[in-house]
Amino acid sequence: MNITEIMEYLNTKDRFCVANDMKITVLAEGYAEAEMPISENKLNGLDVVQGGAIYTLADFAFAGASNANREDRRCIGSATSINYIRPGTGTKLKAVAKIIHAGKKTCLSNVEVFNDQGKLIATANFQGFMLEPQGNKSV
Repeated sequence: MNITEIMEYLNTKDRFCVANDMKITVLAEGYAEAEMPISENKLNGLDVVQGGAIYTLADFAFAGASNANREDRRCIGSATSINYIRPGTGTKLKAVAKIIHAGKKTCLSNVEVFNDQGKLIATANFQGFMLEPQGNKSV
């Protein structure tokens, strides 16, 4: 798949992200931006964005960046750490993912999540595992 096909695939086939109004808005090799409007169903009891929604948006951006890194390989997450810096507020959140290492079997990405005022909400590191090219059954 090329970059355009990967973006279309993620924006239509990731059913959880589609159901939660998340969308990859920018995709390039090793880089992705994902956005999510803040709505009532994403708020916790304190009326700020629930941490799991912030994490999922960061994970979705990682999916874009890691899968756009190599057109012949697919990537799945294998380890994550996230730090929440301030509550998610405003009208939308944006996650920016950058691949900082791409090896033969693993990759590492840094993801930053911002509110609509450009304030940093969370930072995360994602490690991914590169799957064998489609058609090769060995993992």
